[in-house]
Amino acid sequence: MKPLITASGLTKSYGAKRALDNVSFEINAGAPVALVGPNGAGKTTLFSVLCGYIAPTKGQIEILGQSPGSAQLFNKVSALPQDAQLDPRFNIDQQLAFYAKLQGMSSKRSQTEALRVLELVGLSDVAKHRAGDLSHGMRKRVTIAQALIGAPQIVLLDEATAGLDPIHAREVRELVSQLSEHATFILSSHDLSELERLCSQVLYLDNGVLSEHQTKQHSAATRYYTLMLTENYQHVAEQLQSLSAVTRVYMSQHKEYVIEYQPTDEPLDIALLNFCHQQNWQYRQLVNGHTLENQLFKQET
Repeated sequence: MKPLITASGLTKSYGAKRALDNVSFEINAGAPVALVGPNGAGKTTLFSVLCGYIAPTKGQIEILGQSPGSAQLFNKVSALPQDAQLDPRFNIDQQLAFYAKLQGMSSKRSQTEALRVLELVGLSDVAKHRAGDLSHGMRKRVTIAQALIGAPQIVLLDEATAGLDPIHAREVRELVSQLSEHATFILSSHDLSELERLCSQVLYLDNGVLSEHQTKQHSAATRYYTLMLTENYQHVAEQLQSLSAVTRVYMSQHKEYVIEYQPTDEPLDIALLNFCHQQNWQYRQLVNGHTLENQLFKQET
């Protein structure tokens, strides 16, 4: 299957400053993709290149076989900025129908499309409500509905859950997960636990340089578990090292241990939990593989 997006050697310079430095990656249709990095890392620049707002200084990029911003990508690529706003004075369906008209739809089709995308985000019952009467979380879902107008194949969301309370943030995560059947999402966020739940491919930018990571464990000769304990127990690494198939253990951060092992017929996760019980260790979480945080900021001790 041909990738949705292929980038090769992307560089974007502003004078002596390189916002993107020889960036290359591929994105295939399917699960959401995470775009991660500190402030000023180049995430907004990469989003802008993908949308066709700016051109790279060097390198090549193709989206669905086309150059970013080309007419052939109209209604196929959509982007939702972090600070996207709705007009509080107008009904939701009126606003969405207006945006659909801007995308070339007739009056009748635009009204149908507004109701379709509202149904996708579970807000059909507020179609006649004004944006100003909705909660912050509901307004965020409406803006996501706006990004889905025209059934795009690729949707870029910048900080989709920023500023939301935990309940509304969870609703948006579940929404993106469900809508991944209809489109491939590229998500920019500072919430690593959120991205770890949603994404399998992670693009990490730092000072314009990109590295790729996977959040799901793939078959390999060496695999990992990450064990998070509730207390700072003594000699944890040394005792875990005694388990069969375990080849190395190190503390990745306070009360958190990465366990490297060779796969065998006996499941190690069951052995780990039994061992914690035998040692009277209370654990908070057992992750299959590295956590995304440890992949990005690995510090072995």
